[in-house]
Amino acid sequence: MPRIVGIDIPDNKSIWISLTYVPGIGRHTSEQILKEAQIEQMTRASKLSEDELSRITQIIDRNYVVGGQLRRQVAQNIARLRDIGCYRGIRHRRGLPVRGQHTQSNARTRKGPRKTVAGKKGVKEARG
Repeated sequence: MPRIVGIDIPDNKSIWISLTYVPGIGRHTSEQILKEAQIEQMTRASKLSEDELSRITQIIDRNYVVGGQLRRQVAQNIARLRDIGCYRGIRHRRGLPVRGQHTQSNARTRKGPRKTVAGKKGVKEARG
């Protein structure tokens, strides 16, 4: 398995698909990288030479934020929103949807499993 920017990419797939296994690189970005490196998209990752792998790695290092660095950057952005106390930061802190989705009947992904609260007793039960 070839290794690009610290990630093992599958060698039995085309290189343009294999590059998408690196966090921060999608299909479009993968195509751009290969065009700049002058490598055929349909080439299998196992068939790449060391020179071609190093060209891909240099392009990624020079132009893109990927992997652990990308995760760190996103976490810092969220922490900044929380610290300044803006609306989005408050939503992140409370674990609610951030981008305006409804929460009365949906948002189970963000809120987690339902927490059932015992209802009030009926009027007849309270008197009896």
